[in-house]
Amino acid sequence: MWIYILLLGKGQEAVTDQVPALIFEKFGFLPNGILCSAVLFRLKRGGFISNERVAGKGAYITTLKGSDELQKMKNFAREFIDKI
Repeated sequence: MWIYILLLGKGQEAVTDQVPALIFEKFGFLPNGILCSAVLFRLKRGGFISNERVAGKGAYITTLKGSDELQKMKNFAREFIDKI
């Protein structure tokens, strides 16, 4: 779940209340809202996202640390695909 949330906030603000709907639009599945909230909390606590405000609503954006984690995941996925 963290990959999808970090991707949504990469380079733009994502409204936290709309995360499940945004994941459904972009990736084709509808995650549980409570699970999304828990993952957002952990990502924020770890410094992978930062709090923002968009039109008075709570939002987040992926930090440099979060972008680095996405890059690590990309590299891992490429290596995995090469192995199979």
